[in-house]
Amino acid sequence: MGLLIGGFTIVMGIAILVTIFLWVKNKRSGYIWTFLHLLFVSIAVYFALTGMAFDFNHPMASEEISLQIGISGVVWALSMLCFVIALFSFSKKVT
Repeated sequence: MGLLIGGFTIVMGIAILVTIFLWVKNKRSGYIWTFLHLLFVSIAVYFALTGMAFDFNHPMASEEISLQIGISGVVWALSMLCFVIALFSFSKKVT
């Protein structure tokens, strides 16, 4: 689990830094939406990993795990909405 979290953090950190660099350089709104997408995906992965690593001996473990996975799914859907908005933003012609 430690290697998974470490690897995800490194890769997502690099992607976020590149997105911020490109946004500062180009000043297009699509980069803001891309940044939000990456941020929400990171939050969704956090909730998913929290659900997977939950103590299954807890009296209401099934409900807690379901809640964590459900929150992860909602946040992931929000991240995909940001991603679609970013795609539309990048597809506009720059004048």
